[in-house]
Amino acid sequence: MAAATELPYSKRPEWSDVSPVSQDDGPNPLVPIAYSADYREAMDYFRAISRTQEKSQRVLDLLRDIIEMNPAHYTVWQYRQDVVFSMGADLNKELDFINEMAENQAKNYQIWHYRQVIVDRLGDGSQELDFINAIIDEDSKNYHAWSYRQWVISRFGLWDGEMQYTADLLVFDVRNNSAWNHRHFVLFSKPGSASQSDIQDEIEFAKNKIQQAPNNPSPWNYLSGLLEASEQPFMQVAPFLEELRAKEIQSPHLLSMMIDMYEQDAKENSKAVDPVALEMCDHLADRIDVIRQKYWRYRKSQLPC
Repeated sequence: MAAATELPYSKRPEWSDVSPVSQDDGPNPLVPIAYSADYREAMDYFRAISRTQEKSQRVLDLLRDIIEMNPAHYTVWQYRQDVVFSMGADLNKELDFINEMAENQAKNYQIWHYRQVIVDRLGDGSQELDFINAIIDEDSKNYHAWSYRQWVISRFGLWDGEMQYTADLLVFDVRNNSAWNHRHFVLFSKPGSASQSDIQDEIEFAKNKIQQAPNNPSPWNYLSGLLEASEQPFMQVAPFLEELRAKEIQSPHLLSMMIDMYEQDAKENSKAVDPVALEMCDHLADRIDVIRQKYWRYRKSQLPC
C-alpha cells in the first residue's frame, strides 16, 4: 500500500472535529494484519464518518486516499458511490478519477463495477469503447474489460463495428478466446436474431481460422455453436473436416466434431452410427487425447449402435 499524503489526518485542521475509531480485532487477534500507519489512520477516520453517515467533499478526499492505498476495498468504493450521488458531484470528474486508477489497476473488479454504476447514471456511453480499447490493447484477455464491454454495447446499443473489432483482434492472435467469446455474444445477442445467412458467413469465418490453428479449441467451439444454430445438419462441414483429415492433422477437436457429426446423422435418420465414429473414439482415447481416455470411452458407449 502506498502512502496517501504526508500530513496525518490527526494534524489537519479540517478533521479536528472528528474522533477516529480504531479497528476492533478483539482482545487477542490470532493473525493481525500489518497495516501501514497511513492506511490504519485513514481507516480510523473512515469508520468515524461512516458511523455518522457524513457525505461531504472532505469525505470524498478521504475515500480517494484510502482507494489509492487499497484499490480493492469494496466497502470504501460503495461509500464513495453513495457520497457522490448524495452530493450531486460531477460524474465526469469521477470518470477521470477512474481513468487514473485504471492505469495500474485494470484487473481490479471494484473499478469496473464502479465505472458501470457511474456511466449508467450518466446515461452516456460515448467514451466507453475508447476506454475499453485502451485496456484491451494492453491485455487482450482482460476478463473485466470484456465483461464491461458487453454491458456497454448492450446498454447503449453500440453493436455496430463489434464484429469487425473482434475480426481485427483475431488477425493478431487467432487464439484470443476472449475475442471469440465476444464475437459469439454479439452475433447472438444483438437486436434481431442472427439470420441463417449470417450464420453461414460465420461458419466460413470459423473454418478459415481453424485452418490457421487446427489445435486451437476456440474456433472449434465457435463453429460448434454455429452448427447448433444452423438449420442445416452438421454434415454440411463434412468436406471441410475430411480435407483436414487428408492433411493428417492430429487434432482432438477435429475428431470430436466428426463424432458429433456422425452422431447427429444417426439420430436424425434413426440408424446406427457410422463405425468410423467408434474408431475415432478409440483413437482419441488411446493416442490423441489420452488424458481424457475415460471420457472418450464413455462417449463411445453413448453413441447409437
